[in-house]
Amino acid sequence: MRVVATASTKTSPAYAPSSRTRRSKSTSSLAAVPGVGAVMKLFRKNPSYPGIGEPLRGEIFDRGCVYLDYNATTPIWPEVAAEMAPFLFEHFGNPSSGHAFATPCRDAVALARRRVAAMLGCKDDEVVFTSCGSESDNFAIDGAVRAWRAKRRGTSSDAKPKVVATAIEHPAVIEHLKAKAAFGELTYELVGVDDEGVVRVEDVTRAMEDENVCLVTVMQANNETGAIQPIAAIAAEAKKRGILIHTDSAQSCGKIPVKVDALNVDMVTIVGHKIGAPKGVAALYIREGTDLGGAKPFYGGGQESGRRAGTENVLHIVGLGKACEIVEREMDACPAHLKAMRDDLQKRLVDALGGPDGSGVRINSPKDNAKRLPNTLNIGIKGMLASISLMELSGAMAASAGAACHTGDVAAAAGGAATVSSVLEAMAVPMEYAVGTLRLSVGRHTTQKDVEMGAALLIEAARRQVK
Repeated sequence: MRVVATASTKTSPAYAPSSRTRRSKSTSSLAAVPGVGAVMKLFRKNPSYPGIGEPLRGEIFDRGCVYLDYNATTPIWPEVAAEMAPFLFEHFGNPSSGHAFATPCRDAVALARRRVAAMLGCKDDEVVFTSCGSESDNFAIDGAVRAWRAKRRGTSSDAKPKVVATAIEHPAVIEHLKAKAAFGELTYELVGVDDEGVVRVEDVTRAMEDENVCLVTVMQANNETGAIQPIAAIAAEAKKRGILIHTDSAQSCGKIPVKVDALNVDMVTIVGHKIGAPKGVAALYIREGTDLGGAKPFYGGGQESGRRAGTENVLHIVGLGKACEIVEREMDACPAHLKAMRDDLQKRLVDALGGPDGSGVRINSPKDNAKRLPNTLNIGIKGMLASISLMELSGAMAASAGAACHTGDVAAAAGGAATVSSVLEAMAVPMEYAVGTLRLSVGRHTTQKDVEMGAALLIEAARRQVK
């Protein structure tokens, strides 16, 4: 199988260092620092960046290590790094200041906000920059709880606000709910999923019948299985009851559309390091008019239109904005590439390890490809201890396991000597497959060679274990 990559393009950073700065003594001394000069030279020569399906360069990549863990984090795309470079080497002003040093930084934050809004299909002022997906998810939950309490202030009721989520949510949601419940601030209900990892709309709707429900939060697509959840249908039921609806779209951005009106949600979380931007930056979309009871993740200055205090992380915000621009521009081409790579990887593993009747493997995702992310393969291999194999392959390949095994014995692991992910538990995946489950996720720069090498390494590792 051969996938035709999009043509490489020459992209100019939106804020290029001036020629006067390039000649300055300070820049010359910085360029003399080991490693920095090469980076600055790379960015300022405006190179051609690798396109979809073209490999990235780097020490670990160059020695042949295969990266199949894009759902854990993505590399920073080279054109994103180039856009960020001036704010690392030259522009340092505080966006809230009124002088010349602040202007490029303030303008850069505004441009990034427009780019995020364009990707989401929302207004610029509905985008709030945060530090990570966990902060955005916590913010959404805390805001809904605060609004519920504000509406009932002065009443004598002992009722507590309730949040409805699913059993497959990210720990950023589930652990926050557990903590807040332990503090006596809320109650919550985790709705189960079917054996393909998809929540039933009717089950979520049933959980909404409690009059104290203030928020429904369901991830758009699961980070382990890639299962896409019926967000729009759930949102419609929430809206009928006047309940706020939030979705964590961290894993779906760049793979399927994330448009707020199509999803019909009040809040959306997106995360930079899942789409080629750096770690440490994310955003929360808050629909205009959504009452969050004045809740803020931090209190202090009036940044982010008074919704989140703290001087803006200009460098990373610029990166997130550029990444969102790339996502929007490549929304047809990139998912097609991802699906081609994922499908080829799946076929190679199933053909080699499935056995005559196919029972040697189990795909822990929806059978309908339209209901799972195009880049994600969650596959259980019978007779294999995935975590052990991945440790053995750690110098040659990167991927994730669905269970942490505390023994080297397959039978013992399947008998309970393993910690299985909460997602696989919620799906009731049989232990014989759960302990051998791999999460393989391809990305924008995955190549055909990566797929071939990765499949070969895994097949060889599995055959060493499978009896």
